[in-house]
Amino acid sequence: MPIAFETPDQPEVHALITELDEYLLGLYPPESVYALDVQALLQPNIQFAVARDAAGAAIGCAAMVLCGEYGEIKRMYVRPAARGAGTARQLMALLEQTGRGAGCPQLMLETGPDMHEALALYARQGFERCGPYGDYPDHPLSVFMRKPLKAPD
Repeated sequence: MPIAFETPDQPEVHALITELDEYLLGLYPPESVYALDVQALLQPNIQFAVARDAAGAAIGCAAMVLCGEYGEIKRMYVRPAARGAGTARQLMALLEQTGRGAGCPQLMLETGPDMHEALALYARQGFERCGPYGDYPDHPLSVFMRKPLKAPD
């Protein structure tokens, strides 16, 4: 399955982001959803990856905000019908490789406590829970995770 960095400003990606927003807003109040909109995702310090199926349809996405002291994973989503095929794992691998290549010493992310599949994925990928980072408040509807990155050999 092809996964590549693309612009988030395309109709298929808008649809993915809308699906993710609807899912998140079904679980959490709006003030607890720290999502980046398409305009924010267009910033030069953000890499946006899209996974496509064999027919070329967008089935998943993920972004990395390069912050210097860390890379932050944002907008990780795989359509339910496409789950279980390793798409999320491949998206994470590309973001990790990108973070390592950019010299990020660690990856960080914020997710919600009801995101059981996401929490399990992140744990399998080597992320561990940590305290808040950046401008995030310490809140019971946020789970913070980090993964140290080793420099490429």
